[in-house]
Amino acid sequence: MAAAGAAATDLEVVRGKRAALFFAAVAIVLGLPLWWKTTETYRAPLPYSQISGLNALQLRLMVPVTVVFTRDSVPLDDQEKLPFTVVHEREIPLKYKMKIKCRFQKAYRRALDHEEEALSLGSMQEAETMLAEPQEQAEGSLTVYVISEHSALLPQDMMSYIGPKRTAVVRGILHREAFNIIGRRIIQVAQAMSLTEDVLAAALADHLPEDKWSSDKRRPLKSSLGYEITFSLLNPDPKSHDVHWDIEGAVRHYVQPFLNALSVAGNFSVDSQILYYAVLGVNPRFDPASSSYYLAAHSLPHVINPVESRLGSSAASLYPVLNFLLYVPELAHSPLYIQDKDGAPVATNAFHSPRWGGIMVYNVDPKAYNVSELPVRVEVDMVRVMEVFLAQLRLLFGIAQPRVPPKCLFSRPKSEGLMTWELDRLLWARSVENLATATTTLTSLAQLLGKIGNIVIKDDVASEVYRAVAAVQKAAEELASGHLASAFVASQEAVTSSERAFFDPSLLHLLYFPDDQKFAIYIPLFLPMAVPILLSLVKIFLETRKSWKKPEKID
Repeated sequence: MAAAGAAATDLEVVRGKRAALFFAAVAIVLGLPLWWKTTETYRAPLPYSQISGLNALQLRLMVPVTVVFTRDSVPLDDQEKLPFTVVHEREIPLKYKMKIKCRFQKAYRRALDHEEEALSLGSMQEAETMLAEPQEQAEGSLTVYVISEHSALLPQDMMSYIGPKRTAVVRGILHREAFNIIGRRIIQVAQAMSLTEDVLAAALADHLPEDKWSSDKRRPLKSSLGYEITFSLLNPDPKSHDVHWDIEGAVRHYVQPFLNALSVAGNFSVDSQILYYAVLGVNPRFDPASSSYYLAAHSLPHVINPVESRLGSSAASLYPVLNFLLYVPELAHSPLYIQDKDGAPVATNAFHSPRWGGIMVYNVDPKAYNVSELPVRVEVDMVRVMEVFLAQLRLLFGIAQPRVPPKCLFSRPKSEGLMTWELDRLLWARSVENLATATTTLTSLAQLLGKIGNIVIKDDVASEVYRAVAAVQKAAEELASGHLASAFVASQEAVTSSERAFFDPSLLHLLYFPDDQKFAIYIPLFLPMAVPILLSLVKIFLETRKSWKKPEKID
């Protein structure tokens, strides 16, 4: 009976050991890997090597230039060499990690019959009308006509002409080095109509160190898919002034054609408002000599903040907002003038703030106070006002008059207020800016995800990153090929995809979930199960070790 009980006890001990070993094996072989897999942070693969290669990206901006030679523009020996192609390339000296080279590809050829006939006319307007082709030139391309040295198409004291479209005229020369001399003139004209250091430096102002290239006065609006423009009439003294302005008609006749020409660069929305009892945040000073009031140049920055609180247009906007304010000063501070840094009155009586908008002070004619009783009816001259606002709008977008070569006749803008090659130059700048922004965003995102390992990288975020990298590479290739329109579209896609990936909300889900919180969650779950298993394993190990050391009996 005692032997049977001992045998049963030994059997229970063996079963207990096997059960402990089984539970330990299941926990180690199956439980730990399953727990590790189900609790790991999902991180989709990203093209880190391609993103790091974007920092060493070299942009080659190719400008196709067609050079058309008329008869007697160069010597006969040189005319027999036509057609041929000359490439002029130079590096833009900017303090930026991305190297930028400008490449002018000049295709020389002889003039066709209708071009010869057009360039033999008496005025540039007639010649441009006749040279207008049914199909427009490609974005970013230029055509330069070389006329005879003694041609009457240009005034005798002028050596070149820049037209409103993508065309220019340069005088030829009968010299054995004609191609070299004319080639230098063509490069000067082509640079003025396309790419210069100033244009690219202004576009990269946010990415360059604080030096002469990135002065606040030269910072244009940042590239965006859309812009909102608000025209505001500020009447601080409605008891004295009954102001009327035809803003709807002015926008339709002056602003909308300009925005239609700029529609390639983004979408625009325009609205207007009238604000009563809205005063400036600075008290004007009185000038006894002229019996007028003035705002000094150093006080102009303090004017914007108090007025901006009344506008209320940028709070709920997804796009940059441009504010154009027409301020009619109150009767107690009339007339009011704006002074420049030298103390002289500004001719337009207006000023603009980069990336914000502009303010114009509109004084009421003093004779109106003697004719009628208060409030005086004021009819705003919208032509004069819109001339100032359109000029400010051009400056806000970085569309400034280029540095033309000496003895160059400069054409006036078209009725839209924007030349075709000015729009191309804006697209060049926006494309480079978009590529710089996308590269910086992708590099910052890769560094962030590399340093913090518990950030979840979902598949849709990874797809946006891959799409942004591919768009950057495509835009660089299109720029190198001279396809400006497709390059600009690709650069916009690169910025949109990179920012959509960078600001994805899923990146922040586990960012503030440190390791001590993990231990606080998992220890109460695993400790009650792990302690019995560990104690059983220790007991089994000790009993096995003791059994090995026990000596065997020898009869």
